[in-house]
Amino acid sequence: MPSATTLLVTLSGPDRPGVTSALFEAWADLDVVVLDIEQVVVRGALVLGVLLGGPESERAQEPALAVGRSLGMSVVISPGAEEQDPRRRGRVHVTLLGHPLRPRAVAALAGRIAWADGNIDRIVRLARYPVTSIELEVSGADPATLRTALAAEAAAQGVDVAVQRSGLSRRAKRLVVMDVDSTLIQDEVVELLAARAGCLGQVAAITAEAMRGERDFAESLRARVALLAGLTEADLAAVRDQVRLTPGARTLVRTLKRLGYQVGIVSGGFTQITDGLAAELALDHAAANTLEVVDGRLTGRLVGPIVDRAGKADVLVRFAAAAEVPLSQTVAVGDGANDLDMLARAGLGIAFNAKPMVRDAADAAVSVPFLDTILYLLGISRDEVEEADADAGTPTPAPPVPMAAG
Repeated sequence: MPSATTLLVTLSGPDRPGVTSALFEAWADLDVVVLDIEQVVVRGALVLGVLLGGPESERAQEPALAVGRSLGMSVVISPGAEEQDPRRRGRVHVTLLGHPLRPRAVAALAGRIAWADGNIDRIVRLARYPVTSIELEVSGADPATLRTALAAEAAAQGVDVAVQRSGLSRRAKRLVVMDVDSTLIQDEVVELLAARAGCLGQVAAITAEAMRGERDFAESLRARVALLAGLTEADLAAVRDQVRLTPGARTLVRTLKRLGYQVGIVSGGFTQITDGLAAELALDHAAANTLEVVDGRLTGRLVGPIVDRAGKADVLVRFAAAAEVPLSQTVAVGDGANDLDMLARAGLGIAFNAKPMVRDAADAAVSVPFLDTILYLLGISRDEVEEADADAGTPTPAPPVPMAAG
């Protein structure tokens, strides 16, 4: 059994092959046990920390110093911290997204973490493009208090932040369900149809009221659809060809599918558009409203139940049941008021370029125009995305030219 005495050895310097083996080989004949190891390499500089215990832990100092001298590295030795440090309990992951990420923002958010009595135990970079994404492992802070404090500071600094409890549940998310208009795609389909019908101004005004939560969605949808009466199936086909996927949508779906996720869409829009998107992206689930077509023309009416705010939440539950996934392992992504119930029911609700009321209600918010940044909130790094693409022979786009300072 190890003694109560512990020794923390920290080795730092230029990284090279064999550093770890040399250090542990130096302790091979001592009666010590390894209690903890942490290592990080930043731009070729290595920091390796080892916590030792056991009857001969004090004797481990000289071999460690000798290894440091032989490798030209710095060695710092100190009494080890208590293994059951209460600050290490209640860990959370804080994901920070910036485009670009400025030092002032990092300083402000780190200050908020300290204010909430949190300690930053580890920092890693998840991505350098299309945004800079940094993940911090934080202990000692109340998650709800920290989330509130960081959300306010992130808004003030113009960056995005998400706070999630650490543990298996974070990596256990297995179903992602997205809104379509202004989320999976850049467009509002009903407005594209309205432009062809010559009533864009009227429809856009009704849409804005509904998205702000000022008008009942079902009533507003019927009012907009009524204005589309007379459009032809050829008009529907033209709009299908016109819709534009949000940047990063293909990467998001492709990566999630490779990792074993099921992916679905639910829309207050129309199956005449969403069915094509589901087929194009090989999605597992899709639900939307259906425009009534008689003799090749829109009647201005809908067929079947309306997928509204409550309906979207019901669809999430139905998709989860079909996928045999508990709601705690689902992720919902949306931007408007009619997504609020769905975001609330999901294990993780993400507001994507959303209205303020949706950002405030969601578990996490993304305000950059890249849908694949959602991967970082799930702990999936850009390197993992590119490795999966390479394994599958999928070309990886070149990173963008860095933004100029301004």
